[in-house]
Amino acid sequence: MAEVTDLGQYRDGSRPEVIDLGRYGDAFRTDPHPVYAALRARGPVHRVRPPGTGPEHETWLVVGHEEARAALADPRLAKDPAKLGMTFLDEELIGKYLLSVDPPDHTRLRSLVSRAFTMRRVEQLRPRVQQITDELLDAMLPHGRADLVESLAFPLPITVICELLGIPEMDRSAFRKISTEVVAPSTSGTEQHAVERLAEYLTELIEDKRRGGPSDDLLSDLIRTTAEDGDRLSVGELRGMAYLLLIAGHETTVGLIGNGVYALLTHPDQLAALRADMSLLDGAVEEMLRWEGPVENATFRFAAEPLEIAGVPIARGETVLVGLTAADRDPTRYPDPDRFDIRRDPRGHVAFGHGIHFCLGAPLARLEARTAIRSLLERAPGLALDGPCGEWLPGMLVRGMRSLPVRW
Repeated sequence: MAEVTDLGQYRDGSRPEVIDLGRYGDAFRTDPHPVYAALRARGPVHRVRPPGTGPEHETWLVVGHEEARAALADPRLAKDPAKLGMTFLDEELIGKYLLSVDPPDHTRLRSLVSRAFTMRRVEQLRPRVQQITDELLDAMLPHGRADLVESLAFPLPITVICELLGIPEMDRSAFRKISTEVVAPSTSGTEQHAVERLAEYLTELIEDKRRGGPSDDLLSDLIRTTAEDGDRLSVGELRGMAYLLLIAGHETTVGLIGNGVYALLTHPDQLAALRADMSLLDGAVEEMLRWEGPVENATFRFAAEPLEIAGVPIARGETVLVGLTAADRDPTRYPDPDRFDIRRDPRGHVAFGHGIHFCLGAPLARLEARTAIRSLLERAPGLALDGPCGEWLPGMLVRGMRSLPVRW
């Protein structure tokens, strides 16, 4: 890994030199942690250019834990690009959703969704999550080897979220390609095509549910949900909510299960400790989230007014990326942060975000990961890697592998 540019150099006395993250090549995609560590050692906030982008995409990157938590909860860092006269591709095609709005719109949307997306509903899913897991393992285990992403980490959460939303059985391989292009696009053209296809599908699905009879699923609940003042979600808002829950509701869990199992298999002492004492499972999942969480950086924030982060001036209109992965390996918060330790106290990690945009689906993701990992370890006692993992996804949003070959 090449050394990080000396961040103490300034071009005009006021603006820090831009760190081109693309200069680290594929090594940064495979293992970004050394770069983040080098950045953190020189300060909590830096001006960077994401890999594969030009000067017009330069952004501020927050890599310190304390600063990340503060930034995630700072109302001056807006989520709605319209405040600065900008729009994003998915908003144009899908509509507004929770990650692209600020209060009071965010407060309104989240309150309407929370009426249907409750802890009670998640707890009711526990037997079904276990059943799906068992069925996937029944199909996988007789073969002696498999790609864990394809056989378990992907089909479990996509089946759960589709059933939860009331989405008919989809062509999973086709949907996986569409979804991956949305969160980790290989080119800008493929991203637009993927979002267009999802927008068309969700629009038709919502109309079908509006015309159909009563149904006990989350999307139908959202269509029927009415606040005390008569407020309801518009078609665009329903489409945006379904889009967010569908994409975020499975992509992050794919990464959590895949990254978590990979962490265990590459740390045999921790795997042995968990096998010996399954009461460590909940803490182990939290350490998996801290050590290699499925979201590398939060989605863009926009400075709605001039501000400072750790003494670094951010001008109005500039974009800010909050580094969740980087923050969760900050040695000022977690001693020896690169060590994977399932007995560690990982409380305070920001893998699910922080503040008003804290992940709505965090309880479901935890339930699925705990169920999948416990069942896998109990039923595959000889579980081991079966060669190198597949390439890590491109981009700086999702952190996960395309494949994870295992045997038992």
